[in-house]
Amino acid sequence: MTTEATFALACELIARPSVTPQDAGCLDLIADRLRPLGFTLERIDVGGVCNLWARRGTAAPVLCFAGHTDVVPPGPAEAWASQPFAPTVKDGVLYGRGAADMKSSLAAFVTAIERFIASAPTYAGSIALLLTSDEEGVATHGTVKVVEALAARGERLDYCVVGEPTSVKTLGDMIKNGRRGSLSGTLRVKGQQGHVAYPQLARNPIHLFAPALAELAAITWDEGNEFFPPTTWQVSNIHAGTGANNVIPGVCEVMFNFRFGSVSSADELKRRTCEVLDRHGLQYEIDWHLSGKPFITGRGKLVGALSTAIRDTLGVETELSTTGGTSDGRFIADICAEVVEFGPVNASIHKIDECIAVDAIEPLSVVYERTLHALLGSAH
Repeated sequence: MTTEATFALACELIARPSVTPQDAGCLDLIADRLRPLGFTLERIDVGGVCNLWARRGTAAPVLCFAGHTDVVPPGPAEAWASQPFAPTVKDGVLYGRGAADMKSSLAAFVTAIERFIASAPTYAGSIALLLTSDEEGVATHGTVKVVEALAARGERLDYCVVGEPTSVKTLGDMIKNGRRGSLSGTLRVKGQQGHVAYPQLARNPIHLFAPALAELAAITWDEGNEFFPPTTWQVSNIHAGTGANNVIPGVCEVMFNFRFGSVSSADELKRRTCEVLDRHGLQYEIDWHLSGKPFITGRGKLVGALSTAIRDTLGVETELSTTGGTSDGRFIADICAEVVEFGPVNASIHKIDECIAVDAIEPLSVVYERTLHALLGSAH
């Protein structure tokens, strides 16, 4: 297969230093490719974040490709074998920040759509793209804002392919058909500050919390299900004290996180946590932050179309997975019944010398194109 078209666009995108939340002209470049195809283009920029909603067609079903133009900071340029924003090929590998996460996917979206429209100009349904420059950062003004705007005017999606790098060892060996939810808490256990020589005149919040910590760490929150592993609870930070070794602290602050599937709800996890703390008689406050609800797409049309396209293009039987952190799929799932992530090998993402095999770039586009044919095909 020729790699020229998708490879060339991937290089153009990588050359733009779009460190989150900067877009650096990536969306304009993509828009220039979509406009001649008849897409209606809408910028929904919020709070310095660049967002693009592009749609061709008005009928259902709607197949949307979603992704982000922003990348994480490259780190020290001198640590790279080549400049991070100067796409470089060596030994059949394309190097550059964003090569795997996820500018090659964006390029593959565009070229897949171009070929599909050329071969099936009267396809059934609509094609859309939802692109943001705020995925690698705080993700408060990006995809979530576009989804809110679409929901407010009653637009829904039938299928969404997110171009996140999901492959592990070889392109296509894993797709994400869902993601776990993420619920964080900042707990402040209150005690009474005092001198360590007179513990009877103080209340050490670390000591008070320790039995509850042991209980929370030992709880089996649920057993998971076919798609999700059991819920986990992990402490990420504990802080207390004044810095002096002769002072009993007055407050102990604990940061923790749940990663949970569809078996447990955020409200249930909050309730069970507070039950433990109350049972141990603690005085406490908790600030909760739900950064993502779990979502799952079963073995339906989108999973089937992508799996078949991967098998036919790459000769790989793909694995369904919900592992890893959160993605923008958590927002899109609010307006889309079927959301699946598929993209390049993720071994180098966020690292120095991020890269993608050159011979994986065009097949990625072909998988997206075959998915379009399977789900939209030609109008009858």
